[in-house]
Amino acid sequence: MTLAYWMVLACAMLPYLTVAVAKYRKDYDNAAPRRQLAQADGIKLRAYWAHLNGFEAFPPFAAAVIIAHLTGAPQMRIDALAVLFLGLRVAYVGLYLMDKPGARSIAWTAGFACVVALFVVGALG
Repeated sequence: MTLAYWMVLACAMLPYLTVAVAKYRKDYDNAAPRRQLAQADGIKLRAYWAHLNGFEAFPPFAAAVIIAHLTGAPQMRIDALAVLFLGLRVAYVGLYLMDKPGARSIAWTAGFACVVALFVVGALG
């Protein structure tokens, strides 16, 4: 399995790690988690939002990695872009939790650029 494929797995796990921040509390109600998370505030609400965004960011990234592999793009480029994407997603989550919207938007945009670059690398073969 390539490094880029491992990054896909790590990226798939990231939203679950993020939501753990939102759910961590003594009175967490596992019977109605969505209702409780919708009523959260502060860092817990931002963690929940970052969790949701993780699921939005994952499919295009996974597709881009797979397509880049299938088209025979250089493995080192695929790996580098995948590692960079995951690093930017981790930064994005951290910036979301710290309530830094400007920097968070930059991290999101750079991550999206990695996805586009994976498609371009795949197209160029």
